[in-house]
Amino acid sequence: MSLELKLVAVDKPADVNLILGHSHFIKTVEDLYEAVVSSVPGIEFGLAFCEASQERLIRVEGTHDGMKTLAVEAAQAIGAGHTFVIFLNNAFPINVLGAIKACPEVCRIYCATANPLQVVVAETPEGRGILGVVDGLTPLGVEGEKDVAHRQELLQKFGYKR
Repeated sequence: MSLELKLVAVDKPADVNLILGHSHFIKTVEDLYEAVVSSVPGIEFGLAFCEASQERLIRVEGTHDGMKTLAVEAAQAIGAGHTFVIFLNNAFPINVLGAIKACPEVCRIYCATANPLQVVVAETPEGRGILGVVDGLTPLGVEGEKDVAHRQELLQKFGYKR
């Protein structure tokens, strides 16, 4: 047996969010589409799901061609069975994560981020699997009073705190 580790960088615009997860069934595509589209009116998103058996196709849905293209490109680069990637525009992951987690097919969410993302992938002769993610950059310090105030103002601006 052999095992090779790969680090896959996910290419995306800086202002686009993504959700990376693992599920178990072809029905995932339809259920995730319904979960996302019904969570935020007017949301622009693309969803790609990697089948792990039979035709082993990348299944695609979404409301925005550019986001669908990003999702397919990421799914192809990662290439791990039963994984899905959702690219979001006009919404934050927090707006859709609850609905995504409620889908019976969803086994795990690896990350939900707008940060630079690298996916740690294990490859064997049989296929690929995600071991984890590198989400963003290393911290530079601990927040002070100004940083706390800025964080709270930002949450108020987004409507998450009064």
